[in-house]
Amino acid sequence: MSKKILIDLAKFRETSVDGKYNYGECTYDYHPNNIGMKDIVEQAMMRLTCRHCEEAPCINVCPTEALEKDDDNNLHRALNLCIGCQSCVAACPFGTLSNRIITNLKSICDLCDFGDDSLPLKCMKTAPEGAIVFTDMEPNEAEHIYRLNDRVLIKEFVWDDLKKNE
Repeated sequence: MSKKILIDLAKFRETSVDGKYNYGECTYDYHPNNIGMKDIVEQAMMRLTCRHCEEAPCINVCPTEALEKDDDNNLHRALNLCIGCQSCVAACPFGTLSNRIITNLKSICDLCDFGDDSLPLKCMKTAPEGAIVFTDMEPNEAEHIYRLNDRVLIKEFVWDDLKKNE
């Protein structure tokens, strides 16, 4: 079992100040103003928080066709096409796309190449308490913990799961 990063999206929402998330500081050397965790949070929100509308108004309204769905119905944003106009944010009928996430600035997270013996990363120390932590857990839908990739787990209430409980 190897160490992973667990990101709790609710902790970012609960601690936002003036509508802005504190993603924590980043040590990505190639871009001094980088907010790397923002990229991972965007991926997680588009996969888990988005309600995956059949006729997605966010896609239809985008003037540059920067949004598209993949074969699994997950939304993706082409940053080379996105102009940051936030039409998609305004068109989303559920408010799951957020102007805190959809910006025209690209951030990159390389996960600081952490290993099983790594100390807490800078983003973990500077983000809201408990929002980004190391864990040995595996995905667990009963606890709302989902796999984003081999090294990142996301804790989030997924819309499809909430519908099942109605």
